[in-house]
Formats: sequence, C-alpha cells, structure tokens
Amino acid sequence: MLVKLTGISKEYDREVLKIDQLGLKKGLIYGIIGPSGAGKTTLLRIINLLTPPDSGTYYFHGLPLPVNGRELLKLQRKMALVFQKTLLLKDSVWNNIAYGLGARGYKRSEINEQVDKLLNQVGMEDLAARRADTLSGGEAQRVAIARAVAFDLELLLLDEPTANLDPANIELIEEMIIKLNRAKSITVVMVTHNVFQARRIADEVLFIDKGRIVEMGPAEKIFTDPENEKTRLYVEGRMIY
Repeated sequence: MLVKLTGISKEYDREVLKIDQLGLKKGLIYGIIGPSGAGKTTLLRIINLLTPPDSGTYYFHGLPLPVNGRELLKLQRKMALVFQKTLLLKDSVWNNIAYGLGARGYKRSEINEQVDKLLNQVGMEDLAARRADTLSGGEAQRVAIARAVAFDLELLLLDEPTANLDPANIELIEEMIIKLNRAKSITVVMVTHNVFQARRIADEVLFIDKGRIVEMGPAEKIFTDPENEKTRLYVEGRMIY
C-alpha cells in the first residue's frame, strides 16, 4: 500500500471531509468522482500534504508521516499536484520543464536528457522553443504534467486536468496519463466531474458525497454494478442536488 489514511477529517465552517479509511496501491490510476462540494479537492490536497487534516493518521509505505521537517520535505518530493488552472513560467516549454530539475541540482547533461525524453512522451518535441504563455489550454496542461513528473515521483495527483478542453486535447491528455502511469509505475489520483473519463482510464473509482466515501471499487464494477444506490444514481446521471 503506497498511501493509507485512517480517521481523516477536515473542517472549515463545516465538516468537509471525514474518511474512515482509504488505501491507495502503487501503480494504479484512481478516479475520484462526486458532486461539487463533496470534498474531492480537499482530499486531494490532504493526500498531497498541502492541507493538514484536523484528525487522523497518514501512512506512506506503511509508515506514519515523519514529524521532522527535512524528512517530511523528502516525502513531499515524491508527489506532485497539478491543478485545473496551469501556472507556467513566461519562458519556453523546454525551460518550464527544466527549471525544477536545475533548482534541485541536476547536472546539465541529466536535465537535457530528461527534458527531451519528457517532451517526446507528451508529444511536444516540436513546441520545445515555444513560449508557454502562447500555448493552448490543452498544450499548457501537458507541459504542467510533464513538469510534475520530471522528478522521481511515486504519486501524481490531478485536479480536473481536462476541464474546459476540447475532445481532441482530452484524448491526448488521457493517453499521456496512461502512458506515464504504465512507463513509470506512478500512482495517479485524478479528480474529475466527467464520469465517462473515470470509466475510461481509472483502475479504481471512489465516489465521494458530503465528505465521505460512499463507495470504492474497480471502475467497471462501479459503473455497471455499484453496491450503493447513491452511486448508481450518480453514475447514471440521475442524482439531483
């Protein structure tokens, strides 16, 4: 088990998340679905260690989170979160991907090799010299994901990575996510409002409502034979709020 959460809760002006137990296995793609305000992004931020829970325990490879700041930083460097709205440097595509590698002390030869490899994987070799602020939404999202996986990641978290994109770019990004997952055995956790997308690319699906996991299981079972009636109504598009 790569990540395990037990007794996790989070409150703001109300309780937004209460997870009794959640386990994420290495190398799988997880899709998180549920209505707006269900707590999906909060869960993503807690998994990525951006938001501390109010209670509960977080295990990584079976060990509870370290208290030491340096050890916690080492753990944070094993994961990355890509948001729906990309924030790229006003520089070339190549330099956007290379920047983080340089900041972490990689040698120039290593940076060149890694960036060129990633550009090939995301199908953007021809756009390496293009300024990032001139890219389309789909192209920018591909750069953001490539930048995130430039390091030796174990966990990639995606918050609505294809929202507001056209079908062609959605297909490209989905293919890229699957390719990166298979090539690097990266565990992927993706929040999406597109239930068809979750069914297409996820190995496991979590349906969250009102801050709680209603049901979790293999994607095909969730969409064809869910155990919970709420899940059935949601995936059939009949759950009304």
